[in-house]
Amino acid sequence: MRNDPTLHQRALHLIQRLRQQLLEPGLAARHRRRAQDFTRERVLNFPVLMLLLLQKSLKSLQNHLHEFLWDLGGRHAGAPMVSAGARSHARAKLLPGAFVELNQSAVLPTVYDPAHAALLQRWRGHRLLAVDSSLVRLPDSAELRQQYGVVQCGNQHGEHESYPEARVSVLYDVFHQIALDAQLAASSQGERVLARTHVPAMSAQDVVLTDRGYASYRWFVQVRARSAHFISRCSRASFAAAQALFARDQAGVSQGVTLPAPKELRAECRERGWPLELAVRFITVRLSTGELEVLASSLLEETSYPTESFGEVYWRRWGQETFYGRLKGRLDLEHCSGQTVAAVEQDFHALILLSNVESVVLGPAQEELAEMSAGRAVPVQVNRAVSLHALKSRLIDLLASAKPTEAVLAELTEWFLHNPTRVRPGRKVERRKFSPSRSYHYQRRVRKLVF
Repeated sequence: MRNDPTLHQRALHLIQRLRQQLLEPGLAARHRRRAQDFTRERVLNFPVLMLLLLQKSLKSLQNHLHEFLWDLGGRHAGAPMVSAGARSHARAKLLPGAFVELNQSAVLPTVYDPAHAALLQRWRGHRLLAVDSSLVRLPDSAELRQQYGVVQCGNQHGEHESYPEARVSVLYDVFHQIALDAQLAASSQGERVLARTHVPAMSAQDVVLTDRGYASYRWFVQVRARSAHFISRCSRASFAAAQALFARDQAGVSQGVTLPAPKELRAECRERGWPLELAVRFITVRLSTGELEVLASSLLEETSYPTESFGEVYWRRWGQETFYGRLKGRLDLEHCSGQTVAAVEQDFHALILLSNVESVVLGPAQEELAEMSAGRAVPVQVNRAVSLHALKSRLIDLLASAKPTEAVLAELTEWFLHNPTRVRPGRKVERRKFSPSRSYHYQRRVRKLVF
């Protein structure tokens, strides 16, 4: 079996683009705290520090430094050594926006390059995006408590420990597993407020999936102002039309409604040029559990968007849940490598970039596995635990060595092809009630680390 040449070329293009931009002096100049930072010749210069942070490890800082510099020096005697303190001093010079820029200027233009348009999967001609947020526990430091806020634990006996907590919000391409925009904010920041920051990253004709916490007139008109579309799950306490459909308890119903702007929002609508009325379609979907869900959408035409198609497309939102699972589980988002605001933001945006790079680089292997398992009752896919470990292990070869990109990608693809996981369509695992003791046992004795 051979790799799809277009997927292969896209991955090569991304690797070459990242190699070039990491060495570009302008990138360091735009993302340093002071004009004199990264001007002297140091072991931990700008591109080396970027690679080190991208390869975040759960090992001790000093052990990770030794292994990283040993690999960077070609595994030869005399490789430079630096202390964990030198690493902390170097990263204090770096602005987290460097990782954001690489994502915006290298990864996204490569994925959505018109030359690669044949690779883009669409739903009825639309790019399918999702927005969701998740809470993240952070290391305990006074600086992080002040920046992100504190969660106070307690029970009937009174208050106990407390810890800093942040909220993560991501605009995510569910078909291609790419984060288009990511925000890290205080946990007190509402998910609807954070969702508005993603609107500029949307394009015309995008379809954006959201859970029931987002369904509101403001969200609907903001998405439509970008000429994008929405499919939002409604709560039982939301719009009157949704409440009536919940009471009716009948699946397969499609009803068009004109929503008026709430009184408290009308002045802002006039100021921003938003409409005071919005045509919305409400659709009912019956889950396998027997529960009824009501979806609100701006896709009004029954012929182009049949009622029965909405249940399947909304299920695609689950891809973002598994994305957060990878960030928190495989990539250990909550295991920060520092206790400052800058360190937490660097780790967060570095992981977003690394996850996006992995989604592109494993493309050729995934295509080959799909061809190999075609016709089988149970298809297979790349094991993400294997691919993430491989990518981190070969990060220096991938982005900072003189080794040809073709050779590095071929070796990575070979690694990705081993130990694939099976995809069982329709498989459902019953969600068990949370148990602190079971969670502790899993984290302490069962869970395997990726790197």
